[in-house]
Amino acid sequence: MTVSESTLRNFTENVFLAMGCSKEHATLAADVLLLSDLRGIDSHGVARLTGYVRLWQKQRINATPNIQIVHETPSTATIDGDAGLGLVVAPFAMKVAIEKAKQYGSGWISIRNSNHFGIAGYHALMAVQQDMIGFAMTNASPLVAPTFSNERMLGTNPMCYAFPAGKYPPVIVDMATSAAANGKLEIAQRAGKPVPEGWIQDSAGNYTTDPHALKSGGSLLPLGSDRDHGSHKGFGLSATVDILSAVLSGANYGPWVPPFVSFLEPPVNPVGAGIGHFLGAMRVDGFRPVDEFKAHMDNWVTRFKNASAIHPDQRVIIPGEPEFEAEQYRRQNGIPIVDAVVKDLNEIAEKLHIKPL
Repeated sequence: MTVSESTLRNFTENVFLAMGCSKEHATLAADVLLLSDLRGIDSHGVARLTGYVRLWQKQRINATPNIQIVHETPSTATIDGDAGLGLVVAPFAMKVAIEKAKQYGSGWISIRNSNHFGIAGYHALMAVQQDMIGFAMTNASPLVAPTFSNERMLGTNPMCYAFPAGKYPPVIVDMATSAAANGKLEIAQRAGKPVPEGWIQDSAGNYTTDPHALKSGGSLLPLGSDRDHGSHKGFGLSATVDILSAVLSGANYGPWVPPFVSFLEPPVNPVGAGIGHFLGAMRVDGFRPVDEFKAHMDNWVTRFKNASAIHPDQRVIIPGEPEFEAEQYRRQNGIPIVDAVVKDLNEIAEKLHIKPL
């Protein structure tokens, strides 16, 4: 099914309104999810909407949060999200980071007591729109085993770095620190297809291509898959996200991070509040004139796009380029949604008494 941006946006806003969100928060939350679908990151768009609803029904998401700064210096702050939607809490925090950066050159915000915040790229791009370099990362419920382990200890823990350019779109490095995002498994499950070897291991620590292996005690692998291929680096990156997002803010970390799915209860012995994020904004003109930087970013992009290709039909792809191209296409031609997601969304619509897709 292909749905226009406006139709999907209205539907998503209505879901959040039915949850009790304010119009402002419903519009913002829908905007975060829609950007994910527009940019081709289908695993983090409206496919996640039913998850937010079910957590709200379990009273694990607060639809009307009192988001507050609880600790602050001129260039840093810690924010308590009051168990609100991460889709709302993270943009609030990035606005604080941007205002601090305007005054002091950079702003750094650690967040606790939040929930899943959508794609990290949305929040980092908020800084890019102000001619700043944006940073966004979040910890997540434990699905990933550290190197040499078969115990789930870390989330997919994505991190994003976004850089403004001139004639080119922003360069956006937005990635999970696991071998694959959990959403990729969900896509494979819906399609009934195996996943590549190296993404996931079974409960005994053996490679498997079964996308359902997590349900029987398996775990995702860190970026690099195994020690011989650099999984210790993925483990290290994931640990960095966990520490900055949660140990620093007072959120839950490691195996104590609450699950995103409603049928699993949070750990009974939490070490913090909710999940955590870490966001930052850094003024380009704190280092050199913005126009100079953008001109050199364009030169950087041009040179890398023209790097010698191994195969003539496979060009070098700049980070963020496929997502930018997807966004241009989908804004004009609509957003494809698989049948299983449409079914889930319409079931939620019926329960919330709103118009289905």
